Amino acid sequence: MGRPRSIDRDKVLDIAERIVREEGATALTFDAVAKAAGITKGGLQYCFGSKDDLVAAMADRWLAGFDAEVARHTPADGTRVDHARGYVTASARIDEATQTKIAGMLVSLLQSPKHREQARGWYAAWLTRLEPGSAAERRARAAFFAAEGAFFLRSLGLVALDQDQWDAVFDDILALL
Repeated sequence: MGRPRSIDRDKVLDIAERIVREEGATALTFDAVAKAAGITKGGLQYCFGSKDDLVAAMADRWLAGFDAEVARHTPADGTRVDHARGYVTASARIDEATQTKIAGMLVSLLQSPKHREQARGWYAAWLTRLEPGSAAERRARAAFFAAEGAFFLRSLGLVALDQDQWDAVFDDILALL
């Protein structure tokens, strides 16, 4: 009897992200991921449970990476304004393909009450860091909302911005800080 093959979750998540990026969120199925990863659908289900859980794992990994990027742009002892500046700077650096992928995953996640609560918790944690107490902190909170609005408008294809326009929008948002 052979040793059971272990599934590399990160490799599977990379493949799932590639499918979403190249073919769109609707192409993300257990069958497509299992085939591309060279594993059985049952093995994928054992590893992730459901498609919802796979999408949640993709979003969790992306949000952790985004939070790490924000941390790289925020001093360790940063103020609320510094945290907002780090957030806006990290948001500005997300390429359009990644934005589209993340927006698709978030739209999928928000259909589930459990996952919607996770997203609410992530945003609530950010808003706690941006509690306004001064005029500068109120501008920091406004910059956070402006960055999120720009992200979703572009990601969902509701506005068309080339890279120069995108950079100019984020320069304006950073000027609030």
